Amino acid sequence: MQKGNAFILERYYVGMLQTNCYLLGDSQTGQAVVIDPGGNSGSIAGRITELKLKLVAILNTHAHFDHIMDAWSLKEASGGMIYLHRNDELLLQDRTVGLGAVPGLVSTVSNASIDHWLKEGDRLVFGSIELEVLETPGHTPGHVAFHFPKRKMIFVGDTLFAGSIGRTDFPGGSHDQLIRSVQEKIFPLDGATVVYPGHGPETSVEQERRSNPFFS
Repeated sequence: MQKGNAFILERYYVGMLQTNCYLLGDSQTGQAVVIDPGGNSGSIAGRITELKLKLVAILNTHAHFDHIMDAWSLKEASGGMIYLHRNDELLLQDRTVGLGAVPGLVSTVSNASIDHWLKEGDRLVFGSIELEVLETPGHTPGHVAFHFPKRKMIFVGDTLFAGSIGRTDFPGGSHDQLIRSVQEKIFPLDGATVVYPGHGPETSVEQERRSNPFFS
């Protein structure tokens, strides 16, 4: 957990695949953002209440079930608008990687609607939380990353991991596209930028530029 200057950052391991879900909060304005709620929505909603925050946005890096599965139940419990890139819309109900991959899940999500479609260059401001949307396709067609330049952070979903990259053998995946996304969107950032991935430990832009074997 990270706190300071009214900023809150907490990471939770959620769902059957232990996805990294992030809670960002501004305790001065009371606004909160959740990135990739792939499970455990009840616990996350409870934590938001405990911190006396109001959930204003549910941001999804992509539409694989382990990242988006609990977006709607979290919205029902705590409010907040759901964000996704339109190029991942078709993956939402996919039977291999989307909501359709989890038995019985589609029937519980009666209206898997998206409130805001993301695109490259969007600037999302929630109190002191100011995020820039970077399109990083490859793992999925509509994969995005959320860059927080003021705090030198980037939330990359399943595009880049510590010492590795995301899989590209799922529907809509492209290895070449993912490599370009990292090289053109993530590696040009300040090397001190902390990379918060969808699975595993955080790393840094400089560490991955220097030692990630997929880019040597």
